[in-house]
Amino acid sequence: MQGFRANFLPTSLRYLQFIFISLVLLYFGKTLFVPLLFGLLVAFLAYPVCKWLESKRWKRPFAISVVIFVVVLIFLFLLLLLIYELNIFLHDLPLITNKLKAHAPGIQQWVMNNTGMNFDTQLNWFNTLVSGAQNGLSSYLKSLFNATVSTIFILIMIPVYASLFLYHRETFVKYLQSLFGQIYHDELQQILRRSILTYFHFVKGTFFVYLIVGVLNSIGLLLLGIPHAILYGMLTAFMTIIPYIGILISASMPVTVALITKDSLWNPVGVVLLFTFVQYLEANVIFPRVVGAQLNLSTWSTLVAIIAGTLLWGVAGMILFIPMLAILKIVSDQVEGLKSINILLNRKEGYQGRAAASSVNC
Repeated sequence: MQGFRANFLPTSLRYLQFIFISLVLLYFGKTLFVPLLFGLLVAFLAYPVCKWLESKRWKRPFAISVVIFVVVLIFLFLLLLLIYELNIFLHDLPLITNKLKAHAPGIQQWVMNNTGMNFDTQLNWFNTLVSGAQNGLSSYLKSLFNATVSTIFILIMIPVYASLFLYHRETFVKYLQSLFGQIYHDELQQILRRSILTYFHFVKGTFFVYLIVGVLNSIGLLLLGIPHAILYGMLTAFMTIIPYIGILISASMPVTVALITKDSLWNPVGVVLLFTFVQYLEANVIFPRVVGAQLNLSTWSTLVAIIAGTLLWGVAGMILFIPMLAILKIVSDQVEGLKSINILLNRKEGYQGRAAASSVNC
């Protein structure tokens, strides 16, 4: 027992030190690591296409340029679609304002009936709320500007990093081979091949997630009687690819339509509640289970990665930490010293039914 403690405590402390140092580096190195890892993700996805084009005697720089250009075009198309939606929303803003003004007396009456606040108290509360919002507006706009500048920098650097990864891929492989030595050459090749396949499964799983979310959005909008429910439901789901503003602007469209076309204020409120509930399901249920199944990751570890990534890097962390976790699982498949971690990450090591449960005394 004493021997076990003597071996266990130093090992545990080393693991804790490694985790702590890694978290500190990831948190303070967000500006470097986020575009770098997004670039690696794009490079892994583009590698099979680039390799195929190079087999057709395309020059490597030209093949990389074409593939990266197509990726940028797809993203720009989504961005233009988002701007188009924003213009429609701004065009309908006067109608929305008039509609809200028409509903104002009914809202005041409903608040008084349910809370006992008279009209003067409501007006004072509203003025206080507006005053507080105005005071905090400058700091909010400053943080929004900083976030926008940071996002633009990341978007510019992603294709640059992806192109460099693709062009110098042999150099990076040689570096890894020299780092791990010739004895792990076969394992390293297998890890790299499976990592590229893992990223493909990650994208496929993410597509299924957006599809499921789009179906749920469409069903909810149909039940609320919103025109073009399927179009808005699918569009709102796939626009979440663009962090932060994607869901806000795309969700504003069905809310606007509900305000303009419906007499009751409960319809736009219902749309907001619908998207909030579906987004909660996506983050905590759908994404961990669907993507975890595609990558053969346990739902528990996937959910922990999503939460940790969101805490460290926001939406970018939620996207990036899943494939990073999948690569860690691939490495733990090959390295004998990481088998204990592999048990936690592997989906097949989870609950297997009564037969498996009865063999464990717990």
